[in-house]
Amino acid sequence: TTAMLGRWTPKIFGGRLAAASTARPFRPLPAVGYSGATGGLRPFLRGGQRRLLARSEVASESATSNVAVKTFNSAGGVRTRVSEILGSTQSSEWVGKQVVVKGWVRTMRAQKQLAFMEVNDGSSFGGIQVVISGAELNGGMEKFDALVSEVSTGASVAVLGKVVESPGKGQALELQCQDVKVVGVVHDHEKYPLQKKRHSLEFLRSIAHLRARTNTFAAVARVRSSLALGIHNFFKSRGFKHLHSPIVTASDCEGAGEMFRVTTLDPLTAKEEKSPKKGQEAASAEGGAGDVYSEDFFGKPAYLTVSGQLSAETYACALGDVYTFGPTFRAENSQTSRHLAEFWMIEPEMAFADIFDAMDNCEGMVRAAAEAARSECQDDLQFFGKFYEKGLSERLSLIVDKPFVKIEYSKAVELLKEEIAKDPSKWEFPEVEFGTDLATEHERWICEKWAKGAATFVYNYPRAIKAFYMRDNDDGKTVAAFDLLVPGVGELAGGSQREERLDVLQKKMRDMDLNEEDYWWYMDLRKYGSVPHAGYGVGFERLVCYLTGMQNVRDVIPFPRYPGHAEF
Repeated sequence: TTAMLGRWTPKIFGGRLAAASTARPFRPLPAVGYSGATGGLRPFLRGGQRRLLARSEVASESATSNVAVKTFNSAGGVRTRVSEILGSTQSSEWVGKQVVVKGWVRTMRAQKQLAFMEVNDGSSFGGIQVVISGAELNGGMEKFDALVSEVSTGASVAVLGKVVESPGKGQALELQCQDVKVVGVVHDHEKYPLQKKRHSLEFLRSIAHLRARTNTFAAVARVRSSLALGIHNFFKSRGFKHLHSPIVTASDCEGAGEMFRVTTLDPLTAKEEKSPKKGQEAASAEGGAGDVYSEDFFGKPAYLTVSGQLSAETYACALGDVYTFGPTFRAENSQTSRHLAEFWMIEPEMAFADIFDAMDNCEGMVRAAAEAARSECQDDLQFFGKFYEKGLSERLSLIVDKPFVKIEYSKAVELLKEEIAKDPSKWEFPEVEFGTDLATEHERWICEKWAKGAATFVYNYPRAIKAFYMRDNDDGKTVAAFDLLVPGVGELAGGSQREERLDVLQKKMRDMDLNEEDYWWYMDLRKYGSVPHAGYGVGFERLVCYLTGMQNVRDVIPFPRYPGHAEF
């Protein structure tokens, strides 16, 4: 352990205190206990050594002050984050310390010789109160008056001050200001969009470049960051490898066809005959007649990916367990609160695994994400529970503490038919039978009413409504697929055991009019050492919505992309 004492650096080696400096040796001390703090040495030091230690402590404090002043006067430097001060479990450790805080002004209240300024740097939900006294401010009342007239909500500032105990309510500590530097003013502050009042979420979407300065969107950003790290840590703890799957692809994983095309051809100048017509894309990929992509960058149809799953499967069949975590795209003309054109997906793939292994892993991942949010973002979650979802704390507790429920699709349909028969008028979609693609109201009834608020896996879906790569069950009617349903949202995740049998997969692709040659590399996995494997996908934005209580996926991603909107 090293304690910095001026130019001396005492170190403990085998119960002795020796000087690292070569200027002169430190007199050896008897073998004694050492508390790890400078104060732990004081009772054992002789008079001369105590004087040296006292001078060194003063020098250390002076050095700290010099660093703070240097940071204050520079554009960069090691600033103190508000979360470090207000989030400390022992606030007394900060009292008396000189620090530099840099951030944005939330509020500014001024009296004749005293002003109260709340500064938030984004590191925590709450800002720190800065008390500015004209008598104590570097520059006196002249600077105080100039500061009051110049600083308004939204301005960026650097504050040099001493941490003191706060006599007011709301926070234990505040900053006694010694100097303030206005880093960036708000020009025409009356037109600043984020005045101190409540703004609608719709309005804030129109100023997405500024909305992160509000309580709601700053809290969303912090929770989103903690969730991402918690998910990465979960997979790392399970031995998974992180795979960076491609964004540009020639494969349609879902077979839905709602994909964004990637091309370097100029649509304004391309000749009519070069525009692909229905049925020509397969011939184009083969380079035959009707090759409308011969002059395009990739020489074949290319798209923004809708999923990293197919790429993850290839690496799972070599590394065992992998996952992707990245952006995906879908050209679905939807204006609902559940859909985005650009969104992030978490997609693990596991070799030597079946559908139940995938469901168990999915349950563990969602639970780990909820635990990460609860442990790291308590203030943010309390805010969401107060203003957006009254039962949010109970929801998180159910995820963490209550086992997930499992029910087969056929059984769920029978239960729904019985419930709907009681009063069909209460349902928007009262027609439910085997083969129905369950609507959100059906999914929510299953997990909220039947499962009594527990997250619920519905599995073994009809073959006809699921993707080609899902493994056929022995009954010939269903596939080993599942959806995870959660209260308030409906579907949160979807997965399956993958079809590892080459002949079965080939037949399914023919039945769905998929060109086997487009997936030749995917078929190779079944030809060369095929293994049972399974995986799932979780929409990250839906997960953030579920764990914060936010109702619209457009409000949990920094810059939402949806039909007619690609600003910022």
